[in-house]
Amino acid sequence: MLKIDGSQKSGSGTILRLSIALAGILNEPLHISNIRRKRKQPGLSPQHLESVLTAAKLCNAETKGAKLGSCELWFKPTGIISGKVRAEIGTAGSMSMLLLTILPICAYAKGEVTIHVINGGTDVRYAPTINYMKYVLLPTLERMGLKSSLTVRKFGYYPKGMGEVLLKVSSNNELRAISISKFGKMERIKGVSVCTFLEKQMVAERQAEAAIEILRNKGYTSEIEVVYDKSNPLQKGSSIALWTKTSKGAIVGGDAIGELRKTSESVGKEAAVKLIKEIEAHASVDVHLADMLVPYVALAKGTSTYTARKITDHIDTNIWLVEKILGTKIEVTKVGKIYEIEKS
Repeated sequence: MLKIDGSQKSGSGTILRLSIALAGILNEPLHISNIRRKRKQPGLSPQHLESVLTAAKLCNAETKGAKLGSCELWFKPTGIISGKVRAEIGTAGSMSMLLLTILPICAYAKGEVTIHVINGGTDVRYAPTINYMKYVLLPTLERMGLKSSLTVRKFGYYPKGMGEVLLKVSSNNELRAISISKFGKMERIKGVSVCTFLEKQMVAERQAEAAIEILRNKGYTSEIEVVYDKSNPLQKGSSIALWTKTSKGAIVGGDAIGELRKTSESVGKEAAVKLIKEIEAHASVDVHLADMLVPYVALAKGTSTYTARKITDHIDTNIWLVEKILGTKIEVTKVGKIYEIEKS
């Protein structure tokens, strides 16, 4: 049985998400204690609980302790299924975080998997926006052999959520190593600025214009799609996601969400500043993608290499966890002002 202490390292939800995913892939029982111990409200929130329950459906797993607020969980998988699985968060909890839990499991299904997630948040605090997932994470994973598509049926925001997304993962995936150690020559910056039922205030356009101006002042050209969404009449909100690819296959992104008492211009500026920070570091992936890639490079055969601007708590935690569970060795080496992450 895999035994994980969730109070180690970051003490955050990333330990829960990754432990569940790896246990499902290895088909080994898992006992995790002190779940999210270092967070203000430890234990399973609705988002984390639904992530566990969705993973359990995918893995035909028995669970114990899978209830709100639980700080201890037993997860006993019996084999990954294919087909359709439905998930419902029921709050504005992050759909992206749920997808990060189950996506590695889906990669090992023998047939196509469709995950239908309802009543959650597509664009909320402390989580990647759904468009970051669609335009930054998934294209990178496709280079590693994981073919998938992500469709947003309803955008969802704090406090009600009410979003709806559909993730489809193709069958016969075989994870390949990836080598993107150099930044290369940058292509034009792209982006999506979206708002839901805020067209009269021109929120999406104002976010985009603010981002374009900040990027232009730094000498970067950009092309940002403006989307006036009407998918969710019960929950207004906005977000913007920016990204750029390079000649070496590097991809970096930056995003931001709209909130009460936060101007549209400040949302656009925030995303642009995040992206500029990544571009100017000349690392091959942004810091958020860097932690998301850890389990995939750990599972893929062969040597994978990429660079990050800094080693965040989540990167450090994910490396510690895959080494503990998989016995994989991932080296982190400082090269100039950036860090090389290599799995041999």
